[in-house]
Amino acid sequence: MTSPIVRFAPSPTGRLHVGNVRTALINWLFAHSRGGKFILRIDDTDLERSTKEYEDALRTDLTWLGLTWDSTFSQSHRFKDYDAAAARLKDMGLLYPCYESADELERKRKIALSRGRPPVYDRAALKLMDEEKAKLEADGVKPHWRFKLSGERVEWNDLVRGPQSIDTSSLSDPILIREDGSYLYTMPSVVDDIDAGITHVVRGEDHVTNSGAQIEIFMALGGKAPEMAHTPLLIGADGQGLSKRLGSLSMTELRQQGYEPMSICSLLAKIGTSDNVEARSTLAELCAEFDFAKIGRAPARFDEQELKNLNAAILHALPFEAVKDRLAAVDARAADEAFWNAVRANCSLLPDVAEWVETVFGDIAPIVAGEDKDFVAEAAALLPDGAITGETWSAWTNAVKDKTGRKGRGLFMTLRKALTGQEHGPDMGAILPLIGRDRVLKRLGA
Repeated sequence: MTSPIVRFAPSPTGRLHVGNVRTALINWLFAHSRGGKFILRIDDTDLERSTKEYEDALRTDLTWLGLTWDSTFSQSHRFKDYDAAAARLKDMGLLYPCYESADELERKRKIALSRGRPPVYDRAALKLMDEEKAKLEADGVKPHWRFKLSGERVEWNDLVRGPQSIDTSSLSDPILIREDGSYLYTMPSVVDDIDAGITHVVRGEDHVTNSGAQIEIFMALGGKAPEMAHTPLLIGADGQGLSKRLGSLSMTELRQQGYEPMSICSLLAKIGTSDNVEARSTLAELCAEFDFAKIGRAPARFDEQELKNLNAAILHALPFEAVKDRLAAVDARAADEAFWNAVRANCSLLPDVAEWVETVFGDIAPIVAGEDKDFVAEAAALLPDGAITGETWSAWTNAVKDKTGRKGRGLFMTLRKALTGQEHGPDMGAILPLIGRDRVLKRLGA
């Protein structure tokens, strides 16, 4: 296989979400695993809905994830190329004007269904005489333009789905240009893929039928259709679609919640494949393991709890130097190596450190049951003199055990709750020096 050239083509009309990112990631891993190129194409032909804000955001999100691009361009800068391609297709008789309104087309569709026929456009516009077209346009009716499919069977060997066959006689001729002259996705994408030398189109399986029509447009414009790979779509952990939740699963939202980019990439690269879902620390590791043959046909199940578990695994392995600036952004008191090493195993997301900052350095409400007050006071009196170190907890609890006879949960849990206000948390030997003698005595005294 020659070095592949692939593209990711988001529309800047909303936030980048996990479904988009999975497509981008698969393209990126495939290209980089084989020394190829990853092109970012901004599909902004919808000038009304596309915004600079969304475009900047999706570039920020991709960069944050590590999915950088070798080159980039925007469709809004290429209308002259699309106009030229449309003119060629018109000259060839493959792009023809249609004058039906949306209501008329819907009525035709319902009639066809009621008669047990597929709702395929009947090509009535091809029967119009020139004078009929002229009269319609004189009456202010603006045409939309359809591509005339061959009616033949289009076949390709899909890298995920295997041999595919689309009978174009069963499809409506696709609309390429709207009444207002704006382009739908179908033709500009083909023109761009030809000009950019795209060798592989990797996208969701909802585009399979569309690919059949686009392959004919490739051929009509003198291009060679790229190889195709159509991947199963994402579903939620409950087996339902994610469409209603994509806002909360945007990269902006996940980044603000504190997720690590590699936890997202690790999950999206492995779900729906024969590989186990495990945390990876670099994209290079995911590249080395990537293979289209591993992608199954069943929908890929996206589980937020699984994402959080992966995030925790990645976070627990991060050294202080990798997170110190982000810790400082949460709380200046968190930007301490001993503190990070003590609490990171108890954080699923980096912002979780805020809770432990308050536990260690703040004014907490100790939990001391009435029957434990005398024991806690006695323990306070047995706290070793001098600076508290990493060995203090062990020496202190041994002394308390010898003096009071308490052991197990009655000893360790009672002191933990008195010192932290919580039943679970970081190793007490590690956080006791961070709490410090004055706070320890104050909390025990309370």
